[in-house]
Amino acid sequence: MKARLLALLILGTAAAAGAADVATTAKQPAASARAYGIAMVVPGQAGAGAAEAIAPGDASTGFADAFLYPADGSLVRTGALSSSVSARATAAPAAHAVTDVLTGSLFNGEITFESAAGRAKSDPDGTDAGGSAVTGLTVLGKGIEATPNQRYPIGDWGFLVTLEQAVEAGAEGSGDARVSVTALHVTLTAEHAGLPAGTEILIGHGEAATSVPKVEAIDRKTTPTKTVPQKPSEPAQAAPRRPRPPPLPRPPEPLPGLRLPGPIFRPPPDISVRLSPAGYVFPMYGNASYSDTYGAPRATTGWHHGTDIFAPLGAPVLAVANGTLFSIGWNDVGGFRLWLRDRQGNQFYYAHLAAYSAIAVNGAEVRAGQVIGFNGNTGDAQGTPYHLHFEIHPVSLLAMGYDGSINPTSFLDAVRRLQDVSLVVGRGWAPPVPASAQAPRPGAFLLGASDISSASGLEPGSLQRALVAPASAEGDGALLQSG
Repeated sequence: MKARLLALLILGTAAAAGAADVATTAKQPAASARAYGIAMVVPGQAGAGAAEAIAPGDASTGFADAFLYPADGSLVRTGALSSSVSARATAAPAAHAVTDVLTGSLFNGEITFESAAGRAKSDPDGTDAGGSAVTGLTVLGKGIEATPNQRYPIGDWGFLVTLEQAVEAGAEGSGDARVSVTALHVTLTAEHAGLPAGTEILIGHGEAATSVPKVEAIDRKTTPTKTVPQKPSEPAQAAPRRPRPPPLPRPPEPLPGLRLPGPIFRPPPDISVRLSPAGYVFPMYGNASYSDTYGAPRATTGWHHGTDIFAPLGAPVLAVANGTLFSIGWNDVGGFRLWLRDRQGNQFYYAHLAAYSAIAVNGAEVRAGQVIGFNGNTGDAQGTPYHLHFEIHPVSLLAMGYDGSINPTSFLDAVRRLQDVSLVVGRGWAPPVPASAQAPRPGAFLLGASDISSASGLEPGSLQRALVAPASAEGDGALLQSG
């Protein structure tokens, strides 16, 4: 199990045996990512873990409202845990892993922390673990500042490594890279509190790997070759030996015993979660209207999990908080949709967008007030007035899965509205619309004029300044032009 936890990418090279009829064939680019909130490796015993996410794979998000080991939490106890991953295997592959654990206590308070966050990113530009952090860490009553790869002894029974990071690269020119980070890694060197020596506790783990093979395929049986006669005085030379590319990243294996909670097909009864409006903004820029329709019957989802915010077609949609974007793309119900996780682990769902802004990519870190998309009616909202479907999933309810939402109405009533300028045009991007979709194509109504994606509605005049920048770029995934 330990090998599965710590190994994702196998790198190596092997010489080709002699001159072959077909040269080594490069495989396609690949990407994979994995994250988990916590994992325990106990020699001779079953392991345990929570909040695991794998890409590519069946789970791109993982969450739990708490982790206890054993059942009374006397050895390990945490608050809410959440993870998300994304992997894009294109010509420019990219992989991201994000995980957050809120509060934790190990060995009945001998080690405590307020939060642990792991961030891992890999793409053709390199690898990065920026954003990984541990706050409020204490060991045996002493406060510790978490720094990368710093090792601290724990009594005479173990040690702790903070922000443990590792970066691996393949052979020169292979384009292979992997980065992993574990916010807190505890290892027992002697028996302690009933756990045997060799026990490991890994908290806030993320890893990402990409591969861009460089070797070109050459079939000597079908590819014409030009023969150059050798001079009599020069002996003929054997064909050069070509190295084989290293293996591509393999999708990591899941931790045994981890399962996402089953669905709940009714609104949570009488749930009230305090979510302070401080630091949050209204998710729509400019004039918008909404009413309380939370819990109303719906054919596709059983009941309405959020609130519909009505605004003109193409109105800018804003990040409600500082946080991380994930699960960006199309589904038949939400149309163009995305999720935002704030720094406390709360999650916000946006659906029915017409298009995304240029900064809206999986794993992107955004600030409250930044433009992340544009209002529309895609998905099952086709034919309805243009609106944003907006949901709030507090970190304390993530264990309930998609049904762990709360009524957003009071939150929307309290948060700050951003209306510093009158915005008329903008530009953005959208992946290809499925052939079955009947909503207008985004390019027909989003005029290419100015890139406002980097502007913030919290800064007066920032959108006004952004409007003077000319638009350019064409094609799928590029900034949209008028259709």
